[in-house]
Amino acid sequence: MPAITIKNRTLVESPLLTLNCSPLLKKIYASRGILFDNELDTSTKRLLPYTQLKGMESACQLLYQALIESQRIIVVGDFDADGATSTALSILALRELGFSNVDYLIPNRFDYGYGLSPDIVDLAIAKGAQLLMTVDNGIASISGVAYAKEKGLRVLVTDHHLPGEQIPNADAIVNPNQAGCDFPSKHLAGVGVAFYVMLGLRAYLSNKHYFADKKPPNLASLLDIVALGTVADVVKLDANNRILVQQGLARIRAGVCRVGISALIGVAKRNQGQLVASDLGFSLGPRLNAAGRLDEMSHGVELLLCHRGEQANMLANEFDALNQSRREIEQGMQDEALKTLAHLTVNENNIPFAICLFEADWHQGVIGLVASRIKERYYRPTFAFAKAGEGEIKASARSIPGVHIRDMLDLVDKAIPNLLLKFGGHAMAAGLSIKEADFTLFSQTINKVIEDHIDADLLNNVLLSDGQLSAAQFNLQQAIELRDAGPWGQGFPAPLFDGHFKLQQQRLVAGKHLKMVLELDGHAIDAIAFNVDLDVWPNAMIKKVYCAYRLDVNEFRGEKTVQLLVELLQVAS
Repeated sequence: MPAITIKNRTLVESPLLTLNCSPLLKKIYASRGILFDNELDTSTKRLLPYTQLKGMESACQLLYQALIESQRIIVVGDFDADGATSTALSILALRELGFSNVDYLIPNRFDYGYGLSPDIVDLAIAKGAQLLMTVDNGIASISGVAYAKEKGLRVLVTDHHLPGEQIPNADAIVNPNQAGCDFPSKHLAGVGVAFYVMLGLRAYLSNKHYFADKKPPNLASLLDIVALGTVADVVKLDANNRILVQQGLARIRAGVCRVGISALIGVAKRNQGQLVASDLGFSLGPRLNAAGRLDEMSHGVELLLCHRGEQANMLANEFDALNQSRREIEQGMQDEALKTLAHLTVNENNIPFAICLFEADWHQGVIGLVASRIKERYYRPTFAFAKAGEGEIKASARSIPGVHIRDMLDLVDKAIPNLLLKFGGHAMAAGLSIKEADFTLFSQTINKVIEDHIDADLLNNVLLSDGQLSAAQFNLQQAIELRDAGPWGQGFPAPLFDGHFKLQQQRLVAGKHLKMVLELDGHAIDAIAFNVDLDVWPNAMIKKVYCAYRLDVNEFRGEKTVQLLVELLQVAS
């Protein structure tokens, strides 16, 4: 594994921040670009207006016409957590707005692949579709939209993925990343785009006096779903997304959320009253994603739609079991991937610009997870391929900061037209299909493209630290303040610190995690490092360590204590 370098963030003073908080938190906010108090206001009044999204008027006109003509709307979603939350939110909002002739379709990824294809259009027609509304997909579905139009359907595309040079000939497109869209936040998840469309539709209906004799629905009640999908899709938590996430978290903590989300929290054994954004990303999201990776994501939608606690608990337990199966499958695939890399003589001095792996028996549902793990291990953009049938293979790609993987694929497509059968995605994750016979050519080409277009320094694994904490700062009040100061996430990272410690105690838990008691200036503090190198730890001979860590609150049997979550653990002299 390439050596991890710790660099301290540039200290930024922000005299205009007048928050009633610790000096430490002020510096942390300032180092993340927060210069004014109002930038931390997460009230809904600060949400960007829906009117700034290009295509909103056309989208609302389409949906209004469907309403007054009782057209059948089929929402076509994707098979990940963002797709499931986008689909569920759209169905729930449309029903609350008075649409009764609404259904959804999430095709099995292994049979139909990604996006709105002609085959999926046929499935929608079989369900009586007159208007198709895509969520979290569709911007790359040129042939699928064309086929739907040929069949007399109207098509509304809502998506957040980056468009290619050609966009589909849909009746309306709402996507903050389409050309000519002035919406300031380009980082909405698919569920965020769907939420904004519903906000626009409610206003459109109000202008048509549709709510003259009834109260418009409170769409803020759906922000718990928006928060889950936004964090699970690992989009950047810019100011607008932080509002969406924080508002959703507040509803969840208060117990005012979908019973399906509460059920997921229960099986994940998280504290609902103190849920944080990372719980959505690392505990709830993977369980919801497991349905789409190994089974049918339509079950995930049903979990979010259901009203009965018994049904929600049953589905959540099924997803928990699927998630465990997914972990077992993933571990086996990851072991195979690491063996393959060993055969390729990959070492710290010979790591390619991009790692491309293909095994004939890999499961399509978890190649994204394998790509993530290999990327984390070697800090390189990684492509994990699985068979897709008919001589094709498909990949999930995961990238590192500074290497926009979708743009790199676009350059490959321009360099060798027709090498990529299809591709799509965004900066940190993408998907693609190629002919199996072209695997070596693709591997060579993507490596050459990345080598030619990025600074090699980007391939150095650097953790940015907010500096060292004193022993006096290891207190519960400070830990709680930092925990509650988020939501933290992609693009707005949680505080990370570093320093040297004496190692008083160490022991393995669950066979792979290292529980420790560290000492700084006579002050002892609990710490845990997950998935340690078992060739090194535990080792009673090691008495000093260097750590990069997060200050966390550990709760056990109702008692809260400070604990360090160690992200980097090194032997110190």
